[in-house]
Amino acid sequence: MNIVEVKNLTKTFGEFTAVDHIAFSIKQGELLGFLGPNGAGKTTTINMLTGLARITDGSVRIGDIDAGKHVKRAQHLMGIVPDESNLYMEMDGFDNLCFCASLYGIGKAKREKRAHELLKIFSLTDAGKRPFKAYSKGMKRKLTIAAGIIHEPKILFLDEPTTGIDVESSRQIRQLIRKLHEEGTTIFLTTHYIEEAQRLCDRIAFIVEGHIVQVGTIEKLMRDVQKDNIVQFTLDQPVAKVTGLLQMEMSDYRFDMVSDDTIRLYTDTTVSLMPFIEFFDQQGYRVYEAKVIQPSLEDVFVNITGIGTREMRKERERKK
Repeated sequence: MNIVEVKNLTKTFGEFTAVDHIAFSIKQGELLGFLGPNGAGKTTTINMLTGLARITDGSVRIGDIDAGKHVKRAQHLMGIVPDESNLYMEMDGFDNLCFCASLYGIGKAKREKRAHELLKIFSLTDAGKRPFKAYSKGMKRKLTIAAGIIHEPKILFLDEPTTGIDVESSRQIRQLIRKLHEEGTTIFLTTHYIEEAQRLCDRIAFIVEGHIVQVGTIEKLMRDVQKDNIVQFTLDQPVAKVTGLLQMEMSDYRFDMVSDDTIRLYTDTTVSLMPFIEFFDQQGYRVYEAKVIQPSLEDVFVNITGIGTREMRKERERKK
């Protein structure tokens, strides 16, 4: 069952089209990652989905609600965690959570109980009575996520939740996201971090220049990128002298030297390792390692988008 249906969603600013007729769905209980470089349209998309930006064209359905026409009704089903905190600096953590709960009509006793529970879950109990402005970046992000789920939403929208915070806080937030997902929360996650998307997401949508260029599970995306089976052999001495002979003897395969002592085999068929190990042995080589090479999500991203991951890293650094 799909909890989100997006059709021909478009956002223009004057003559500039930030998001161009994109379409996708999110299943109940799914964690969908929205991955792309800075300026690709991720935040604009999430703002339209959550009613924070007006839709130029197309439609968004959250549950059985047309979110473009009935924004407030749809927002009651959502938890929204923007890339910049929207909590009150002068209020303490506990009061921030209680205030957010009151906006959803949650009674005093229930919202205070829920606030204490979330402060404990997010390891913020000791900080609960400190003003929000005194929190570290990581603590602010954690409390903002807690505020986003104070009303136990049907779907949680997370915009760049770990950008600009320290490594330990990022790890804790990823653990919290994973726990929420395991407990059945539907999550829409935008991120720059390829590794983060690979660890957390059921499916990934790649967006570039306002267009969704591919959507799929990580396994499917990797299968689509890697057309060949790849086996890598690492030997006990330089492989340059044996590479030509290997190509002659095993002409059904392609070979490529990747370093002085390492060679890769490419084929579209199943590979039996023993003939190659025996061949190397006959030539006086010892095989230190033979392993199947699987593509990474980074390989998939570069292949699909044409954008180097070094560019992505530079963008992340600029946002810190």
